[in-house]
Amino acid sequence: MTYTNLPIKLQALLDEFAEIKEKSERYQMLIYLADDFTEVPPSVATRPFPEQNKVPACESQAYVWVQSDENGKALLDFAVENPQGISAKAMAFILKDTLTGEPLESLLRVDENIVFDLYGKELSMGRSAGLTSMIALMKAQAKSILSN
Repeated sequence: MTYTNLPIKLQALLDEFAEIKEKSERYQMLIYLADDFTEVPPSVATRPFPEQNKVPACESQAYVWVQSDENGKALLDFAVENPQGISAKAMAFILKDTLTGEPLESLLRVDENIVFDLYGKELSMGRSAGLTSMIALMKAQAKSILSN
């Protein structure tokens, strides 16, 4: 699906996923992306992580940090406390990889429905709630930075 004004890298990834018709191939791609997940560096946050960064409704206990560099570009970091949280790790990698370096305002244009374009419509209710909440928290943090 094509969204309005998404950053180019994120739209390109969504277009790539749209070409994948086999569920097993989609899952393999997500597992591959999850393998590239890197956790928030200690210079940004250390355990125990602050509750305000915790993604509500996420079964994998994910955390989000959005910052801005001196040019107003987004800096994103994530933590996923559940070592089995492959879906959360894949989403964290996707968001960080495609949105870091973009204007902070562009984060506000990310539609939570991209979750279903990436993971498929048959995503469980619990997983979809956590993954869409990850995007919502990212957007809320970006909005807070922009309003200050």
